[in-house]
Amino acid sequence: MGGKFNVSNASAQAGSLVSIPHLLARNVAKYGDKAAYREKEFGIWQSWNWAESADEIRAIALGFLELGVSKGDFVAIIGRNRPALYWSMVATQMVGAIPVPLYQDAVAEEMSYVLEHCGARFVIVGDQEQVDKVIEVQETVKGIDHIIYHDRRGMRKYDHSKMNALADIQATGRAAHDRFDAELEKRWTSLGYDDICVMLYTSGTTGRPKGVVLSNRNIIETSKNSSEFDHLRADDEILAYLPMAWVGDFIFSIGQAYWTAFCVNCPESQDTMMTDLREIGPTYYFAPPRVFETQLTNVMIRMEDAGRIKKWMFNKGMSVARKIGPDLLDGKSAGLVDRIKYGLGNLFVYGPLKNTLGFSKVRVGYTAGEAIGPEIFDFYRSLGINLKQLYGQTEASVFITQQPDGQVRSDTVGVPSPDVEIKIADNGEVFYRSPGVFVEYYKNADSTASTKDAEGWVATGDAGFIEEGTGHLRIIDRAKDVGKMANGLLFAPKYVENKLKFYSNILEAVVFGSDQDYCTAFINIDLTAVGNWAERNNIAYGSYQELAGHSRVLDMIQSHVEEINTSVAQDDMLSGCQIHRFLVLHKELDADDGEMTRTRKVRRRIVEEKYSDLITALYDGSKTVSTVTEVTYEDGRKGAIKATLEIRDARTVPSAQKMAAE
Repeated sequence: MGGKFNVSNASAQAGSLVSIPHLLARNVAKYGDKAAYREKEFGIWQSWNWAESADEIRAIALGFLELGVSKGDFVAIIGRNRPALYWSMVATQMVGAIPVPLYQDAVAEEMSYVLEHCGARFVIVGDQEQVDKVIEVQETVKGIDHIIYHDRRGMRKYDHSKMNALADIQATGRAAHDRFDAELEKRWTSLGYDDICVMLYTSGTTGRPKGVVLSNRNIIETSKNSSEFDHLRADDEILAYLPMAWVGDFIFSIGQAYWTAFCVNCPESQDTMMTDLREIGPTYYFAPPRVFETQLTNVMIRMEDAGRIKKWMFNKGMSVARKIGPDLLDGKSAGLVDRIKYGLGNLFVYGPLKNTLGFSKVRVGYTAGEAIGPEIFDFYRSLGINLKQLYGQTEASVFITQQPDGQVRSDTVGVPSPDVEIKIADNGEVFYRSPGVFVEYYKNADSTASTKDAEGWVATGDAGFIEEGTGHLRIIDRAKDVGKMANGLLFAPKYVENKLKFYSNILEAVVFGSDQDYCTAFINIDLTAVGNWAERNNIAYGSYQELAGHSRVLDMIQSHVEEINTSVAQDDMLSGCQIHRFLVLHKELDADDGEMTRTRKVRRRIVEEKYSDLITALYDGSKTVSTVTEVTYEDGRKGAIKATLEIRDARTVPSAQKMAAE
């Protein structure tokens, strides 16, 4: 087709990279033949280089102009990670509109709020399922002019008067390029550093999601600084599998990808993700703690089923890895005998395990979103995987702190990222400012003013402190969740919850104790791990609820809780957070029931309100409690489940400080 990028244009040259389309033009000129995107479909990897990707994006943008997309329009994008949807985001930017990615697993009610709030005129979706949700939303949300879908399957009998396949939009754009080339060139070359790049909605742990407006300056400066911090390169590979609506995916798969020109690989489906991960072997990898926890759970399950010799080799190898693995990763010295043992472990244990996990080539790995259990973090680093922690927010364009190589620890989130300033308020709340600080919350001036002050300092809502000497930031908990117990001791629930979630049998934990005499907890078992254990121990069960209430399962969870109490007692500051009583919930906490966000963060206040009868029983000395809980089924229907739960008392131990005094 005609009308390709004029890469000789000054706006495409270094120093004038003021938008994602400008970066795209630079990449076409500099890396035109290099792979930019891959996607696995029908078991086969397809690839597009930067020049081919730019042609696909330009065709979509021209089709948008023919469709009537105007500057400043909001274009919603819903679906799994696919090159075509990433291209649609960049094409939206090219025509001066604003992409608004939504969570693909959001129910229609959640989608309706975002679509109504941003006033989206156009919605681009992945498949029939998303089309159906948008059509349902249109019963209450007005203003959606057109729906564009990528996958044609199941769409033949729909009313296409205001609906088109994305391929047809591209074909129209290619056919009409003579009419729209000049207008498109004018629009994308006129984009400025302070124009809006994307609008992303917060997860909404405490209320309605807020639309976070991020500029080109926010995204590009942050992408540049974070890429240079970890020496990311054009030959790096990433796997794009996290929700496109999440700021992390946007910064990795759009921001950093376009700044460094590395390749974005999209898996075929969630079910094939692990296979696709092994096939690609990413060099740069990000996952929230839950993914690392699940992978470790699967490893431990396989080891339980392994033969005696294989299990012995694993245990011996891991004992060596835990001893010197992290030191070797940081370039520290180790004895010759230990090095030989580690080399043998790498040959027979760590190497095959990393290959199974898909981590053989990982040069830089990150986790964030929630604090990761130190034992889980140390496990991966002991294998020789350069896993690090970062601390960030949507409002920061992700990066607030990062861990430099050689300074990686499980108990801190690192030092300020380049060009980021951090200060701690008198009440312990962490504040920051940086080039990545968001422009505003869309249509919410009050929240903008309460979060970001006139000097650009942003309140994180997290409590923490900066270590003297190292300059590393330690996050204790959400500031609103940190409190005092009745005896004056510090209460920080997330600290204990993360320790509990190290155990493969525990999927989720919610700890209570603010203003109380002692701490209590709700536990969610991991059905896969506990179910596997039940089968090995000849324990029959017919449902999650039945397994969660089994006496031997409760015994096992109690042993975990008591082990954690021993660990917590060693921390003088937080020793009061030992769990005295607990119960195992009869259902998993679920985003569809409003108990968690789509990014798997517990909505603590909602859980407290919904299960207030259970919390009361934990503190009134009851041995059992009967309850009725409303649940939402996959098809959207509501129902209720009844259960009688056993409450267990857990053994606690004196704090290290108290024992020393005695």
